[in-house]
Amino acid sequence: MNPVEPVHSTPVLLLIAAAAVLVLLVFIMRFRLHAFVSLVLVSLLTAIVAGIPMGDVIPTLLQGFGSTLATVALLVGFGAMIGRLLELTGGAQVLADRLIGQFGADRAPLALGMASLLFGFPIFFDAGLVVMLPIIFSVAYRFGGSVLLYALPAAGAFAVMHAFLPPHPGPVAAGDLLGADIGLLVLVGLVVALPTWFLGSYLFGLWAGKRFVLPVPELLGAVDAGHHDRVPPTFGTVMLVLLLPLGLIFLNTGLGTLVTAGAIDGDAFWVTLLRLVGQTPVALLITVIVAMFLLGRGRSAVEIEKLMDSALGPICAIILVTGAGGMFGGVLRASGIGEALAGSLDAIGMPLIVAAFVISMALRVAQGSATVALTTTAGLIAPTVAATTGLSEFDRCFLVVAIAGGATVLSHFNDSGFWLVGRFLQMDEKTTLKTWTVMETLLGGIGFGFALIGWWLL
Repeated sequence: MNPVEPVHSTPVLLLIAAAAVLVLLVFIMRFRLHAFVSLVLVSLLTAIVAGIPMGDVIPTLLQGFGSTLATVALLVGFGAMIGRLLELTGGAQVLADRLIGQFGADRAPLALGMASLLFGFPIFFDAGLVVMLPIIFSVAYRFGGSVLLYALPAAGAFAVMHAFLPPHPGPVAAGDLLGADIGLLVLVGLVVALPTWFLGSYLFGLWAGKRFVLPVPELLGAVDAGHHDRVPPTFGTVMLVLLLPLGLIFLNTGLGTLVTAGAIDGDAFWVTLLRLVGQTPVALLITVIVAMFLLGRGRSAVEIEKLMDSALGPICAIILVTGAGGMFGGVLRASGIGEALAGSLDAIGMPLIVAAFVISMALRVAQGSATVALTTTAGLIAPTVAATTGLSEFDRCFLVVAIAGGATVLSHFNDSGFWLVGRFLQMDEKTTLKTWTVMETLLGGIGFGFALIGWWLL
């Protein structure tokens, strides 16, 4: 639906937007209403209060929901399938063992962190951490020292990849809502994520491991005893599956850059074909098929089908929440709230990227979920981005990274990741705040700092 003529003044529209976010947080936090239901309900109420004609309310909601799912569902679904294949075939164990063998005992935390960075590209934070924890505990038993020395670099790697890089749902949804090129977002996300992880997770993990000496918990045996009777994939196979989608996506981005520079003909058949192959959904589809063939050797077609199906169930809620966040953004666009917010930011002189970080941080602290904070913030500022002239493709990517930074900081009692890490590492709440919460805040703040530098330089 096209935006309607605003029926309220700018102050009233801003008050409606603030009230919508407040009501959303009350529904989620006070009444424990599921984020998906809360977002749909608040989107409906906001559309009515903002003055969208009654006949256009439902089409506006559905358009925002559907346009977001068109991008998110494919990427998240394919990413989950790739991660599940790597998880259940022993790919994580192979990757960790190889890197530890190459780096040695002294740099085992670095090896575990790098393995988690690679494995964290297709697999979500909680699933990736659970898969890696037995490996982390095994390495900690072998080499000694505080378990934090080994666990924090790995946990931070999964957190960084989950927040900053597609195909994870938060950055995918935010990138789609802000009109960012997904291939370029992968490149920018990697450039920011790697030094952010090294500074905020690896180095902090080394410091925290010396300051907080915690024993290795006596829990979590093998990841899945069911795959020990099968030959695990080779290191080369695991690396091929992990790097194939990145290579294909970068192929599309590189060809696009050459076309823009006039170095090659953008209408040539081979260029259009290769760019199609490098589109993120197609790249991940190709990787899924390759992974099924390479990792599924020795398994029947029925086993592979069941394994792939098991990857989709857990991500249903994530996909629906991100779609509902897109619905909320669609309402804000159609009602004129985005233009009102853009004008207000200009009036007070707050740069758009700083406002994006602050809004995302506030939502993160208030309701806990990084994905909800990413999606809601992107939906909130998407109309403002659309109304702001002169934004480059890099600017849109840095906006997504800034939002991701805000959605990462200050993980505390309302964040499931806080309890997941604390309970698995058998830390009390005070120690978890001093370690996990501090690390998450460092990651979010450093990531935002890099985004801000890129925003001003490029």
